[in-house]
Amino acid sequence: MQAETEPLKRGPELAPQWPRRPSSVLAGSREGLAAVTAALTGAVGSALAVARWPSGPMRAGTPADVLAAARTALGMEGIPTEGMGAEAALARIGKVLVEYGLHLSHPHAVAHLQPPPLAVAVAADALASASNASLDTYDSGPSAIAVERWLIGGLIELAGLGAQADGVLTPGGSMSNLMGLLLARDAAALRRGIDARRQGVSALPGPVVLCSELAHFSIQRACAALGLGEDAVRLVPTDARRRMRPDALAAILRELPPEHTPLAIVATAGTTDFGSIDPLPQIAAIAAEHGVWLHVDAAYGFGALFSERLAGKLHGLSLADSVTLDLHKLGWQPAATSVLLVSNASNFSALEREVAYLNPVDDADAGYEGLLGRSLQTTRRPDAVKVAATLLAHGRRGLGDMVDTCHDLAKHAEQRINAEPELELVAPAELTTVVFRYRCSEEPEREDEINGAMRRRLMETGTALIGRTSVRTEGPGSPERVCLKFTLLNPTTTPEDLDALVDAVLAAGRACTPRLQKGAA
Repeated sequence: MQAETEPLKRGPELAPQWPRRPSSVLAGSREGLAAVTAALTGAVGSALAVARWPSGPMRAGTPADVLAAARTALGMEGIPTEGMGAEAALARIGKVLVEYGLHLSHPHAVAHLQPPPLAVAVAADALASASNASLDTYDSGPSAIAVERWLIGGLIELAGLGAQADGVLTPGGSMSNLMGLLLARDAAALRRGIDARRQGVSALPGPVVLCSELAHFSIQRACAALGLGEDAVRLVPTDARRRMRPDALAAILRELPPEHTPLAIVATAGTTDFGSIDPLPQIAAIAAEHGVWLHVDAAYGFGALFSERLAGKLHGLSLADSVTLDLHKLGWQPAATSVLLVSNASNFSALEREVAYLNPVDDADAGYEGLLGRSLQTTRRPDAVKVAATLLAHGRRGLGDMVDTCHDLAKHAEQRINAEPELELVAPAELTTVVFRYRCSEEPEREDEINGAMRRRLMETGTALIGRTSVRTEGPGSPERVCLKFTLLNPTTTPEDLDALVDAVLAAGRACTPRLQKGAA
């Protein structure tokens, strides 16, 4: 009988052969980082040099044609059995991204809150990806934890939230808003002696979340995800400057039946369409009077704090219980780089978890603690690295200059639109967004149709990428009209670039007006 300690014998056909394949280069090593650098400067660089860059912000053509061409350029259908090698793969992917992608650095790419990212941030993001660190436990990425804590401290100071504040990075503003409302829900439950984590939201009677009628749709989504239902959201009317009306907010709170529980007031600092900023000090006072959590969605507007000129627009932000901010907007970071700040670190207690294989108590007591208890995620990539590199490279003043430049560009666009009889300014520039519409005196009944067609024509020709929205242009109760939008987040754009963009918009409007086309014929 074979002894238990005797090594197991196997035939030569079962013995593993090492290496079975030429070894792949892994990024998490000195050699791997050198390989990443070589790939970006070698095969990819050569491919991008010969790629056919579009003359505009995107390739001309219908969506079906462009998507089909991009798919064909990838080569074979499905996952190949045998690979082509790293250099060839990167060269092919790089060429596809250039020839069929969106070029946010083009001055006529002004559709969304989607800036061209800073080169230093992209380079730092590659370093972060190479490390593949996670923020949940100390032994998953100690340097990444240190970088995030440094960044959160700086953002807390910028927001003026105080010594008890804390924060965490999230994968987007929608997730930050969800977490803010989750913490607000649990705080309201705690005041009623309810453990919302264990007893569920049904233990809270009639939960209500109040926000402006122009608040981001992620507020409704968050309420649905939290089990409150979208009907829990009560919309507060806005004033002529598209800001939440404090008097209307106070009236809604006063009239709430006693069987309803106000969980949170959500103020917006930078609405998506207009950049309008709710009157934060007045809203904070109402929230304090009623003992309601104040969450400020500053995903767009927080970047104004980098600017000495515009920072005053966010006066009152320091009074919030929680704040959402997106640095992949007015921060020029690769997406996604969102942050949730809270005024008191103890509010994160609702997210705390002790898991034997991640963060046992004795490890935490000895200082081996990660950030698992600040997030809904477990594995969480080190997005703070790119932001930290940006702030170290450019400082607050550098980013502030970029914000000011984009604000100046928006003001120039506003003036140019006002000077054109065929254009109507719908909303002036509060931050970096301008909303307007094309006026068609020949066919006024078809203005909405023409404005929508103009945007599609500019995209299909590859000339420009502009935004679109619907706005009540004649006050409460009036029908919503199709409007166009410039969102200016490229500080290298010039006034002359904007003039050329407005000219292109006018040309598209004329081309999309049937009677003008007939007249030209």
